[in-house]
Amino acid sequence: MAEKEIICLTRDVNVVTIPDGYHSVLKAGQEVTIHQSLGNNYTVVTDYGNMVRIAGTDADALGKESHQLHTLVQETDSAAVEKNCWEVMKTVYDPEIPVNIVDLGLVYQCSVKPNHEQGGNDVHIQMTLTAPGCGMGPVIQSDVEKSVRALPGVQSVNVEVVLDPPWSREMMSEVAQVQLGLF
Repeated sequence: MAEKEIICLTRDVNVVTIPDGYHSVLKAGQEVTIHQSLGNNYTVVTDYGNMVRIAGTDADALGKESHQLHTLVQETDSAAVEKNCWEVMKTVYDPEIPVNIVDLGLVYQCSVKPNHEQGGNDVHIQMTLTAPGCGMGPVIQSDVEKSVRALPGVQSVNVEVVLDPPWSREMMSEVAQVQLGLF
């Protein structure tokens, strides 16, 4: 991808405005500049200067192919499912920050328990946001839930956003700090 790739949308597309999280529609023929293409979503800047997120399922409107997310293991025991959960959460990005939510330190806990009655596993994730009033919080939470729910061996998913302890940049991995030039 070129540093500043300007694209004309081929069809109307649903978007989420950044940072407030409102839903809107961009019309076919509108020009956008790709700001970030990480995980399975695109962060673009409109010709009016607004930053919005386009879901990977709408990549065709940008003339792109949807990214296929693959799990590392196909087993469905609790340990394998937990490993897959962590890996798939590494494909979820804050649309404003080019670092995945795991390396940002936003995921506090991921527990997987077998569901003997219904089969599969129940997954409970505790995560936080970089700021308590983050308008993109519900969007990121939904991305985590959808990604984990699609994994083999997952029966149910509960993604809980907690604000205690509050997030701080010390929670970021060393890799994330280097990526953001904080080291």
